[in-house]
Amino acid sequence: MHTVFDYHTSDTSRPFDLCTGREKFEVIGIEVPKALVPLPPRIAGQVIGKRISAQHGMGALLATFLTQITTDSHSYQPADGPRLSTVLTDLVASLFAGVLDANRSLTPETHRQTLTLRIKAFIQKNSDDPRLDVAAIAAAHHISVSYLHRLFQREGDGATVAGFLHRQRLEGARRDLSDPLRPEVPVHVVAAQRGFSHASAFSRAFRDAYGMPPGAYRRQFLGLERS
Repeated sequence: MHTVFDYHTSDTSRPFDLCTGREKFEVIGIEVPKALVPLPPRIAGQVIGKRISAQHGMGALLATFLTQITTDSHSYQPADGPRLSTVLTDLVASLFAGVLDANRSLTPETHRQTLTLRIKAFIQKNSDDPRLDVAAIAAAHHISVSYLHRLFQREGDGATVAGFLHRQRLEGARRDLSDPLRPEVPVHVVAAQRGFSHASAFSRAFRDAYGMPPGAYRRQFLGLERS
């Protein structure tokens, strides 16, 4: 059993030194393209070089995820790669947001951006819960529903809180239906597992989003014959 202590962050576009001393230890290295980190470069750059604990909170969650992948890599299939990459990027972004949010010297605008990022990461992580709604999201972050709506409005991309949650559920269902390892899982089960309470409502929403019913999408993507 290995103990995970902390993270060292660096920017590969800048030179840096890493002094380790004489004690032997193992390192798990990951590289995340800047374009995938949902923070402005000047803000994300404030995390670089900081010592970040892996003992608690988001740091511990990321450490557990990385340890699991590296120690049990043989159990994953090539088709798992995109899903694992998405989870990894979300965890790294959430870790950065937590570090920035803890820095009281940052401007209110930066705190607002990092809070919004944390909320989006929370939604992505918990979107499968059918009980999750706008009120529950606001309560989980100790803010009012009206302030939560304002945070999303200030993003300027037209996304609402409910719309963002809905898209996460749909995208999760789409990935499940595209999974060659799960072709036998009924569509209504996929819908329930991704937080949809009603199969008919899920089918309509999926067709509106992707141009065809979920069953037809699966057959076309996986090349399955209709039985």
